[in-house]
Amino acid sequence: MVRTARELLEDTTGKLAPDPHANRLLPLIARGAARRSTLAALAHEQRHVIAADRRAFLHLAERPDAGPESAAFFALLAAGEALAQDRLGAYAVACGADEARAAAYEPLADCQAYPAYVAWLALNGSPADVVLALSANFATWGGYCATIAEALRRHYGFDDEAFGFFDFFAAPAPELERTALTAVQAGLDAGRIGETEVLRYGRLLQSYEAKFWHALWELDQRPG
Repeated sequence: MVRTARELLEDTTGKLAPDPHANRLLPLIARGAARRSTLAALAHEQRHVIAADRRAFLHLAERPDAGPESAAFFALLAAGEALAQDRLGAYAVACGADEARAAAYEPLADCQAYPAYVAWLALNGSPADVVLALSANFATWGGYCATIAEALRRHYGFDDEAFGFFDFFAAPAPELERTALTAVQAGLDAGRIGETEVLRYGRLLQSYEAKFWHALWELDQRPG
């Protein structure tokens, strides 16, 4: 059966939907029970994730086998990471993750597994497959950010600028979706989409994202 890019993306996103109870930190943040030190650790970890992902996306955009459609998608992602980096600063200040503390912070291995795998995909994945796997994963990340933004408003007293980082990722991104669908359709038309590989990439992305949140949850549970 011939499928459109939208049908394939929706099917892939459904297959890769995570266990709704997998993220144990999110409910704590949602009810205002997570420590501010944990929120600060989230900011520290995101500094590293954003910088690494931006470089990976730029590499994907520049790969000769990306094709103009996939290259446009990755270039848009890289630009988005630059904007996210700018917005992260206000959140970091609000939760006490200033530059001095950031310099002394030691990243958690499980939090940095996700960007390490994105870097692996940038080197080894078929660009069209990576577009599809990342697009399916972003739906989960956007939902998490929406929950966190609301919690920062309601329970932690952050101002609009401070939770703007999470609002940025929670907001609909129609241009990114259009660019992704164009890239996936081009991959389908050229026979470059490997659905087995896409699901493998997507499952690993979801697993590494789960590790990210679980590591922060464990940090939150430590005494003192």
